[in-house]
Amino acid sequence: MNTDLYSQAMQRFQAVFARVQTLDIPEPAAVSLATVSKDGQPSVRTVLLKAFDAHGFVFYTNMQSRKGEQLHANPHAALCFFWQALMQQVLVEGKVRAVSDAEADAYWITRQRMSQIGAWASRQSEPLPERVQLERNYLEFEQRFTGQPVPRPKYWSGFRLEPHMIEFWLSRPGRLHERERYFIEHGSWQRCLIYP
Repeated sequence: MNTDLYSQAMQRFQAVFARVQTLDIPEPAAVSLATVSKDGQPSVRTVLLKAFDAHGFVFYTNMQSRKGEQLHANPHAALCFFWQALMQQVLVEGKVRAVSDAEADAYWITRQRMSQIGAWASRQSEPLPERVQLERNYLEFEQRFTGQPVPRPKYWSGFRLEPHMIEFWLSRPGRLHERERYFIEHGSWQRCLIYP
Protein backbone atom coordinates (compact mmCIF):
# COMPACT_ATOMS: atom_id res chain seq x y z
CA MET A 1 0.00 0.00 0.00
CA ASN A 2 1.31 3.45 -0.90
CA THR A 3 1.61 5.21 2.44
CA ASP A 4 3.31 8.43 1.25
CA LEU A 5 -0.01 10.24 0.92
CA TYR A 6 -1.15 8.98 4.32
CA SER A 7 2.09 10.28 5.86
CA GLN A 8 1.46 13.61 4.14
CA ALA A 9 -2.07 13.78 5.55
CA MET A 10 -0.89 13.02 9.08
CA GLN A 11 1.87 15.63 8.79
CA ARG A 12 -0.74 18.16 7.69
CA PHE A 13 -2.90 17.28 10.67
CA GLN A 14 0.08 17.56 13.00
CA ALA A 15 0.88 21.04 11.65
CA VAL A 16 -2.70 22.27 12.09
CA PHE A 17 -3.00 20.71 15.53
CA ALA A 18 0.30 22.29 16.63
CA ARG A 19 -0.98 25.68 15.48
CA VAL A 20 -4.21 25.21 17.41
CA GLN A 21 -2.20 24.58 20.59
CA THR A 22 -0.72 28.10 20.31
CA LEU A 23 -4.15 29.75 20.26
CA ASP A 24 -6.05 30.93 23.31
CA ILE A 25 -9.04 28.63 22.87
CA PRO A 26 -10.64 26.26 25.38
CA GLU A 27 -10.12 22.54 24.83
CA PRO A 28 -8.20 22.64 21.53
CA ALA A 29 -8.20 18.81 21.55
CA ALA A 30 -12.02 18.61 21.60
CA VAL A 31 -13.44 16.57 18.74
CA SER A 32 -16.89 15.31 17.80
CA LEU A 33 -17.03 11.51 17.71
CA ALA A 34 -19.77 9.82 15.69
CA THR A 35 -20.66 6.17 16.23
CA VAL A 36 -23.43 3.86 15.08
CA SER A 37 -25.26 1.26 17.16
CA LYS A 38 -25.68 -2.34 16.02
CA ASP A 39 -29.22 -1.46 14.84
CA GLY A 40 -28.01 1.51 12.78
CA GLN A 41 -28.82 4.39 15.14
CA PRO A 42 -26.13 7.12 14.86
CA SER A 43 -25.02 9.22 17.81
CA VAL A 44 -22.42 11.91 18.33
CA ARG A 45 -20.67 13.47 21.30
CA THR A 46 -17.53 15.45 22.10
CA VAL A 47 -14.41 13.67 23.37
CA LEU A 48 -10.81 14.78 23.81
CA LEU A 49 -8.06 13.61 21.50
CA LYS A 50 -5.32 12.27 23.76
CA ALA A 51 -2.76 11.07 21.21
CA PHE A 52 -2.20 10.60 17.51
CA ASP A 53 0.55 9.05 15.43
CA ALA A 54 0.98 7.02 12.26
CA HIS A 55 -1.33 4.37 13.73
CA GLY A 56 -4.28 6.72 14.28
CA PHE A 57 -6.17 8.92 16.72
CA VAL A 58 -6.65 7.94 20.38
CA PHE A 59 -9.38 8.84 22.87
CA TYR A 60 -10.41 7.26 26.19
CA THR A 61 -13.72 6.31 27.73
CA ASN A 62 -15.67 3.98 29.97
CA MET A 63 -15.97 0.88 27.78
CA GLN A 64 -19.44 0.23 29.22
CA SER A 65 -20.69 3.66 28.14
CA ARG A 66 -22.99 4.16 25.18
CA LYS A 67 -20.09 4.97 22.86
CA GLY A 68 -18.03 2.08 24.22
CA GLU A 69 -20.82 -0.40 23.58
CA GLN A 70 -21.49 1.04 20.12
CA LEU A 71 -17.84 0.86 19.15
CA HIS A 72 -17.62 -2.77 20.27
CA ALA A 73 -20.77 -3.64 18.31
CA ASN A 74 -19.82 -1.63 15.21
CA PRO A 75 -16.08 -0.79 15.19
CA HIS A 76 -16.28 2.09 12.73
CA ALA A 77 -16.38 5.78 13.64
CA ALA A 78 -15.85 9.33 12.44
CA LEU A 79 -14.15 12.33 14.03
CA CYS A 80 -14.84 15.98 13.23
CA PHE A 81 -12.38 18.62 14.43
CA PHE A 82 -13.57 22.20 13.94
CA TRP A 83 -11.43 25.12 15.03
CA GLN A 84 -13.43 28.30 14.54
CA ALA A 85 -10.44 30.51 15.33
CA LEU A 86 -8.74 29.13 12.21
CA MET A 87 -11.95 28.45 10.27
CA GLN A 88 -10.54 25.01 9.57
CA GLN A 89 -12.02 21.56 9.92
CA VAL A 90 -10.59 18.06 9.67
CA LEU A 91 -12.76 14.99 9.17
CA VAL A 92 -11.45 11.49 9.89
CA GLU A 93 -13.22 8.20 9.22
CA GLY A 94 -11.99 4.72 9.93
CA LYS A 95 -11.99 1.55 11.97
CA VAL A 96 -11.46 1.53 15.72
CA ARG A 97 -9.53 -0.88 17.92
CA ALA A 98 -9.04 -0.90 21.66
CA VAL A 99 -5.63 0.33 22.80
CA SER A 100 -3.41 -2.07 24.73
CA ASP A 101 -3.62 -2.31 28.52
CA ALA A 102 -0.07 -0.94 28.71
CA GLU A 103 -1.04 2.11 26.67
CA ALA A 104 -4.19 2.70 28.74
CA ASP A 105 -2.19 2.36 31.97
CA ALA A 106 0.44 4.82 30.74
CA TYR A 107 -2.22 7.41 29.98
CA TRP A 108 -4.22 6.69 33.17
CA ILE A 109 -1.36 7.72 35.45
CA THR A 110 -1.22 11.14 33.75
CA ARG A 111 -4.84 11.91 34.66
CA GLN A 112 -5.64 14.12 37.63
CA ARG A 113 -6.54 12.13 40.71
CA MET A 114 -10.02 13.67 40.79
CA SER A 115 -10.64 12.45 37.23
CA GLN A 116 -9.36 8.99 38.13
CA ILE A 117 -11.78 8.75 41.07
CA GLY A 118 -14.53 10.15 38.85
CA ALA A 119 -14.04 7.26 36.45
CA TRP A 120 -14.80 4.86 39.31
CA ALA A 121 -17.73 6.93 40.58
CA SER A 122 -19.58 7.34 37.28
CA ARG A 123 -21.57 4.58 35.61
CA GLN A 124 -21.26 6.50 32.37
CA SER A 125 -24.40 6.67 30.21
CA GLU A 126 -26.58 4.86 32.78
CA PRO A 127 -29.61 6.67 34.26
CA LEU A 128 -28.75 8.71 37.38
CA PRO A 129 -31.66 8.97 39.84
CA GLU A 130 -30.31 12.18 41.39
CA ARG A 131 -27.05 14.14 41.35
CA VAL A 132 -26.36 13.41 45.00
CA GLN A 133 -25.87 9.72 44.13
CA LEU A 134 -22.89 10.56 41.91
CA GLU A 135 -21.44 12.69 44.69
CA ARG A 136 -21.89 9.82 47.18
CA ASN A 137 -20.18 7.44 44.79
CA TYR A 138 -17.28 9.86 44.43
CA LEU A 139 -16.82 10.18 48.20
CA GLU A 140 -16.97 6.40 48.58
CA PHE A 141 -14.15 5.83 46.10
CA GLU A 142 -12.17 8.79 47.41
CA GLN A 143 -12.18 7.12 50.83
CA ARG A 144 -11.48 3.68 49.36
CA PHE A 145 -8.30 4.91 47.65
CA THR A 146 -7.07 7.21 50.42
CA GLY A 147 -3.29 7.14 50.68
CA GLN A 148 -2.74 5.00 47.58
CA PRO A 149 -2.63 5.36 43.80
CA VAL A 150 -6.00 5.04 42.08
CA PRO A 151 -5.92 1.95 39.85
CA ARG A 152 -7.39 2.00 36.37
CA PRO A 153 -10.81 0.29 36.31
CA LYS A 154 -10.93 -2.72 34.00
CA TYR A 155 -13.86 -1.13 32.16
CA TRP A 156 -11.95 2.10 31.43
CA SER A 157 -9.63 2.22 28.43
CA GLY A 158 -9.15 3.78 25.04
CA PHE A 159 -9.80 3.38 21.35
CA ARG A 160 -7.58 4.14 18.40
CA LEU A 161 -9.30 5.20 15.19
CA GLU A 162 -7.25 3.95 12.24
CA PRO A 163 -8.11 6.25 9.34
CA HIS A 164 -9.24 5.22 5.89
CA MET A 165 -10.22 8.84 5.08
CA ILE A 166 -8.90 12.23 6.20
CA GLU A 167 -10.35 15.43 4.79
CA PHE A 168 -9.10 18.98 5.28
CA TRP A 169 -11.55 21.88 4.99
CA LEU A 170 -10.58 25.55 4.91
CA SER A 171 -13.12 28.37 4.86
CA ARG A 172 -13.04 30.71 1.88
CA PRO A 173 -15.16 33.77 0.95
CA GLY A 174 -18.44 33.12 -0.82
CA ARG A 175 -18.50 29.60 0.62
CA LEU A 176 -16.01 28.56 -2.05
CA HIS A 177 -14.24 26.53 0.60
CA GLU A 178 -11.17 24.39 0.02
CA ARG A 179 -11.66 20.68 0.59
CA GLU A 180 -8.93 18.12 0.06
CA ARG A 181 -9.52 14.45 0.79
CA TYR A 182 -7.03 11.64 1.40
CA PHE A 183 -8.63 8.19 1.22
CA ILE A 184 -7.97 4.51 0.62
CA GLU A 185 -9.24 3.14 -2.67
CA HIS A 186 -8.41 -0.31 -4.03
CA GLY A 187 -5.90 -0.79 -1.23
CA SER A 188 -3.94 2.39 -1.87
CA TRP A 189 -4.04 5.94 -0.50
CA GLN A 190 -5.35 8.53 -2.95
CA ARG A 191 -5.86 12.29 -2.80
CA CYS A 192 -8.34 14.57 -4.53
CA LEU A 193 -10.01 17.94 -4.26
CA ILE A 194 -13.71 17.99 -3.35
CA TYR A 195 -16.30 20.56 -4.36
CA PRO A 196 -17.35 22.68 -1.35
